[in-house]
Amino acid sequence: MSNCLKALRIVLPIALLLPCIAFADDLDSGDTAWMLTSTALVLFMTLPGLALFYGGLVRTKNVLSVFMQCFAIASMASILWIIVGYTMAFGEGGSQWLGGFTRVFLNGVTEDSMSGTYPETVFVMFQMTFAIITPALIVGGFAERMRFSAMLMFSALWLLLVYAPVTYWVWGGGWLLERGFMDFAGGGVVHVNAGVAALVGAVMMGKRKGFPMTPMPPHNLTMTVAGACMLWVGWFGFNAGSALAANGDAGMAMLVTHTGAAAGSLAWMTMEWWRFGKPSVLGMVTGMVAGLGTITPASGFVGPAGALIIGLTAGFVCFWSTQIVKRRFEIDDSLDVFPVHGVGGFLGLIMTAFLANRLGGQGFLNDAITTSGGQLFEQVLGALAIAIWCGIASYLLFKITDIVIGLRVSEEQETEGLDLTQHDERGYNY
Repeated sequence: MSNCLKALRIVLPIALLLPCIAFADDLDSGDTAWMLTSTALVLFMTLPGLALFYGGLVRTKNVLSVFMQCFAIASMASILWIIVGYTMAFGEGGSQWLGGFTRVFLNGVTEDSMSGTYPETVFVMFQMTFAIITPALIVGGFAERMRFSAMLMFSALWLLLVYAPVTYWVWGGGWLLERGFMDFAGGGVVHVNAGVAALVGAVMMGKRKGFPMTPMPPHNLTMTVAGACMLWVGWFGFNAGSALAANGDAGMAMLVTHTGAAAGSLAWMTMEWWRFGKPSVLGMVTGMVAGLGTITPASGFVGPAGALIIGLTAGFVCFWSTQIVKRRFEIDDSLDVFPVHGVGGFLGLIMTAFLANRLGGQGFLNDAITTSGGQLFEQVLGALAIAIWCGIASYLLFKITDIVIGLRVSEEQETEGLDLTQHDERGYNY
């Protein structure tokens, strides 16, 4: 009897602790804290980062309209993500093309439901911030000339019919993920997607009145630089947060993200200095964004040397892309969304195949390129598939929106400015 009592004294405390031990193995407080922080950082990229960055680039009469568009997209995308966007992008039981509808209205997402080592609620919020910033980026393609109601309709449809499916293809379990397509933090999902949609919108809506003959300088570069600084800091959550854990992958992603931004900024400045005789602060911050967008897909796969190469290449390539789009083709992509984000995202996806060195022990040149259907092929296939789907779908959505509402404000409204004609407010006393 005494032996039984001794055994109970030993076994009973262990039995009582087992549920706590099992839960501790599932929930990692460090990972949870990092993902909460990353989520806040990515939302900070849109509000106020992107709003300030874009708001400073437009003319005084349109600054409030850009802020309003970013703010409205953040609110609308959040609700759509909760209702159906999340399940379309990450719902279980889906096909190769779209997630299952098991999480409509976040059904089954509770305080206790887990996504790896942190609560699923945190994962929902983290991915929601990506769903917010991607359609907000498109705003730069049609800034200063689109109806606010048309912007809302297009952005809502685009989020559900373009962004959510592509997210599932790449991250949710779709066909590109199965093929081994490498997009760590959104080079295709975010940047190619937004860049192509912005280009389609810019072409379909036509040029702003006076473009390209009338100068349209930014009204407040101080505001733009402040927004750019917020984007740089917030991007650490964007890329390092995509490691989905507080570990060495997150640390390396943060390091290469910073390296890519710095290299892109210096490369763009150098090109502008050589081409126009003087470096500009606008060139510096645009190069920084180009470097960040280009390193994004590779940020989980390359080391510092690879990031340096990617950032420098981004500065040069995106600089010339901007010149070609606006000067040679005279496409009025108002805030250079396609040449910076679209071209940068595509470039980063391709360079990932060559420079990945932290996946399976691959060296400076990815050995998989030489194999049947190697990584370079997969990267090109994935980037083109995203661009083609986004291009076709965006064209149709712009067309539908134009038929239902009308895309563009009148010439008189454009002259007066969107702040007053769309919102009956003025950002400045002018």
